[in-house]
Amino acid sequence: MILSLAYSPCPNDCFIFDALIHKKIDTEGLDFEIHLEDVETLNRKALKGELDITKLSFHAYGHVISNYILLRAGSALGFNCGPLLVQKDAFNFNDLETMKVAIPGKLTTANFLLSLAFPKIKNKIEYVFSDIEDAVLRAEVNAGLIIHENRFTYEQKGLKKVMDLGEFWDSHIHAPIPLGGIVIKRNRDTQLQQKVNRVIKRSVQFAFANPESAMPYVRAHAQSMSEEVMKKHIALYVNEFSIDLAETGSKAIELLFAKAKELNLFEVKDEKIMID
Repeated sequence: MILSLAYSPCPNDCFIFDALIHKKIDTEGLDFEIHLEDVETLNRKALKGELDITKLSFHAYGHVISNYILLRAGSALGFNCGPLLVQKDAFNFNDLETMKVAIPGKLTTANFLLSLAFPKIKNKIEYVFSDIEDAVLRAEVNAGLIIHENRFTYEQKGLKKVMDLGEFWDSHIHAPIPLGGIVIKRNRDTQLQQKVNRVIKRSVQFAFANPESAMPYVRAHAQSMSEEVMKKHIALYVNEFSIDLAETGSKAIELLFAKAKELNLFEVKDEKIMID
């Protein structure tokens, strides 16, 4: 059986899926048609139901939960690993309602956290996440919301941190931040959903046991990123929650959905969140 599988070209996703796509593990007879896209493109494809299995933002998951169900393996959660709001020149917090802020997509968990921390910010401009630092440096926007490996490079480019939204979440919610997860079509039979989850879990476990094995695939998609940044990125976003969400991860996702309901970001539907 061939299933479409989509994830980002970022180091953490390439690290997780390397063993699966290169058949370094038992895939239980499954083959995958791979699609690599930035996270907001994946979010929007999920809205259209284009993919069998896909990485998406947990914010986006709330919008597609009727069509997809979350797998227990492959997620990115953690403490103090959230997006950063950065600036070039200091701004007046009284100007939040009029200032321009670059975001990596409306459906990203980063944008959800920004709405939680700064509900007055309304003038948001969408950029591909890798272009946000330059948009701030060119003064196209007053501030930018950066994710992924950019949290390791913004200071070198002369930008300053306004707020670590991961720290903000942790201080208010006291739970890991659910950033992104892997979902599968809800109408697929339960046995197939569980098989896919086992294969992804096996791939993550192989990567942890053989970290250098995944690095050629990570490097192939890391563009000009340094080896140090690649490894920091992986260490930050791939952890025990990537193997299995367990009770702590599951509760964190429920808390995020509860906050989204408070903010009226999407209708929280009475659907089972993840596979058994």
